[in-house]
This record gives sequence, structure tokens and C-alpha cells, in this order.
Amino acid sequence: MPKSKRAKVVHLTKVDKKGKELTIKLFANVRECLDQYQHCFVFSIENMRNTYLKDVRNEFADCRLFFGKTKVMAKALGSSPEDEYQPATSQLARYLQGDVGLFFTNRDPAAVIEHLASLSKTDFARAGTVATRTFTIPAGVVYSMGGEIAREDDVEMAHSLEPELRKLNVPTALVRGKIVLENEYTVCKEGDVLDSRQTRLLKLFGVATADFTVQLTAYWSAATHEVTEVEKLEG
Repeated sequence: MPKSKRAKVVHLTKVDKKGKELTIKLFANVRECLDQYQHCFVFSIENMRNTYLKDVRNEFADCRLFFGKTKVMAKALGSSPEDEYQPATSQLARYLQGDVGLFFTNRDPAAVIEHLASLSKTDFARAGTVATRTFTIPAGVVYSMGGEIAREDDVEMAHSLEPELRKLNVPTALVRGKIVLENEYTVCKEGDVLDSRQTRLLKLFGVATADFTVQLTAYWSAATHEVTEVEKLEG
């Protein structure tokens, strides 16, 4: 008896149409949130770290965050008064430029703005980011913090790290078991676009320069059908 053709059915939504399915789901979720929440913010993130973003999600467990696929989110909001999902949501859509997301909440906007403005987590910089400060290793015996704190509060860098420092183009030498620099060495200058070598050196010396922050741009309110720029509210 021939096998039933039903056994050979392939659900395309689980294979090549998966991306389209996720897009449709995002579109629907954004519109559903516009119905359920009182306020919708557009936000961006400086120095993105998934771990810290997860912390933000946990702190705002009663809210919804969507990040990425800005064109889909803008489409859900509407691009004009004729196709906007709720009155004035098309005015918010114009802020969906670049790496931004939508944040839905029923909390008071002023409280949300104040809380996120105070949120800042410092981490090590990644390659491709801009150096926010200059870091120079002083001449002489090399210490673990590279001159960031007083020598009496620091410890000498382990001699086993000297080969790695030289591999990272730092002109060090081993003198009687101590890592020594004949002249000071500048790892990076403020404004430099950091490469992987520089970020590795910054991490070796414990210099964390990247601040994870959430920037709020504007928000829409269901009660007033108005879009407010956060800068104007704060200023």
C-alpha cells in the first residue's frame, strides 16, 4: 500500500518562511501592545550588552520591549494619518531610525525617564567603539592597573603576562622578574576607534570605559494621542 502523501507535507512556515512568520508576529505584537499599554517610548542603547538589557527587562517585567526590525515596527505604528494604527502613532514612527526599539509601559512617563536616566553600567570597550578617554601606561615597573591608582595601592603585574604585552606591541622587558617599560606607552587616545589589540590591553589593565545606557527619544500616550520628545520634557 503506497504511503500517504500527508506524511510528506512540509510546513514552510517552519522552514524558509520562518523569517516572514517572525515579522508578522512582531507586527501583531506591536499593535497588540498599542491597545494594551498607555505609553509607547522609542529608545536606543549605547554600548549594547545583552546581559544588561536582560536586567532592564527584569526591572520592567510589567512592560514590553522590542528591539530591532525598525521598518516592521514603523509599519505597525503607521507611516501617515491615513494608515496609523492609533491616532498620532505615525508621528512616533519617524523616530524609528537606526538601532532603536519600542518600550511599552503603563508606568508614569516621568518615573520611567528618571529611572532610565540614572541607569548606567560600566563594562570593557569592544573593538569598533570610540575611546572615551586616553589611557597611558607609565614608564618604569608595570603595575596591574597601569597607573590608574597609586602604586602603593596597586600590585605589580604578573611577570607571566609580559609575553602577551609584547605580542600586543607594548615594548616591555623583563628585568629581575619585573615587567618594565623604558618609556610611557599610550594604549589609546580619546576619540580613537578602538581595535581588538587596544581593547585587549584595556581589559588586561582593568580599564572599563564603555557605559551601557538606555536613551529615550520620544513617547506616545494613549490618553492624549500626543507624541512628546523626551529632551523637551527634561529641558
